[in-house]
Amino acid sequence: MFRTGPRNLITDVAGLRVGNAADARLKSGVTVVLCEEPAVAGVQVLGGAPGTRETDLLEPQNSIAAIHAVVLSGGSAFGLDAASGVQAALREKNIGVEVGGFRVPIVPAAILFDLPNGGDKDWGRYPLYRELGYEAAQAATADFPIGTVGAGTGALTSGLKGGLGSASTVLDSGVTIGALAAVNPTGSVTVGRSRHFWAAPFEIGDEFGGLGYPDPMPGDARKILLKYRDRQIGAQDGNTTIAVIATDAVLTKAAAKRLAISAHDGFARAIWPTHTPADGDLVFALATGRSGIELGADAAIDLYAAAGATMARAISRGVHAATPAEGDLFPVWSSR
Repeated sequence: MFRTGPRNLITDVAGLRVGNAADARLKSGVTVVLCEEPAVAGVQVLGGAPGTRETDLLEPQNSIAAIHAVVLSGGSAFGLDAASGVQAALREKNIGVEVGGFRVPIVPAAILFDLPNGGDKDWGRYPLYRELGYEAAQAATADFPIGTVGAGTGALTSGLKGGLGSASTVLDSGVTIGALAAVNPTGSVTVGRSRHFWAAPFEIGDEFGGLGYPDPMPGDARKILLKYRDRQIGAQDGNTTIAVIATDAVLTKAAAKRLAISAHDGFARAIWPTHTPADGDLVFALATGRSGIELGADAAIDLYAAAGATMARAISRGVHAATPAEGDLFPVWSSR
């Protein structure tokens, strides 16, 4: 039986902190995961419309061994500026890889598309994301809220507000795994237009309502319900769920990439449909190694299985925790 960590957040993984910053008028924001010590990292992109920074260096064959932070941001391509703000905050603390006498913080980033969400995007010459990234880095702590915060501030799903979700799992091996997701998909996180979540079989306790699956299944359960379809805005106008999966196990870069691949299974268990051409779905993986545990073959299978289950729970928790705000286009889950 899986059990959660004490916070049921990604920060149950030792060595990680999370910070959020947002602008209510903009209806958008930034989330940063800070590594207390450089962490081994990987990435896997399965969506057809990604927006990223510094992802190539995470491939196992490339030379950077570890990174200092990961950024999830709203704002489409404009949101990639957030990583510069996080870099600035880390540089002030003399954190980074030493290159030729200089410290260079390594900060991969990914963005979701939240421009047509009712917020005021008339920001003038430069968008706000660099400053939001700096604020999020300064605010990083072990305890943080989920729902309509950070990169999930302006997120939408099919028919409901999205949000920032997180969850954790402690395995029998003593290893902890945690997930963080900014949930803004093309598809639906609930079974049709019901209150029930697709990820129900993986729920621990009542962390996203405790409703299980509907019985009988509603008639629209298999219908492809796309975000914006009811509003006559094409799916190509943008979507994306971006996420981080993390563990305190000792992993190589190749194993971290495998962890990111496995975590994508959580997207398929929590969102219908997912990984579409209109989504930029991406998972970063982090291994802090703080447990000191190196996994054998059986324990590794448990880890990768838990990656998908924990990610599915984090996605559902983000939508479940969303709160209403002035100018919203879609209702929140709790209104159903």
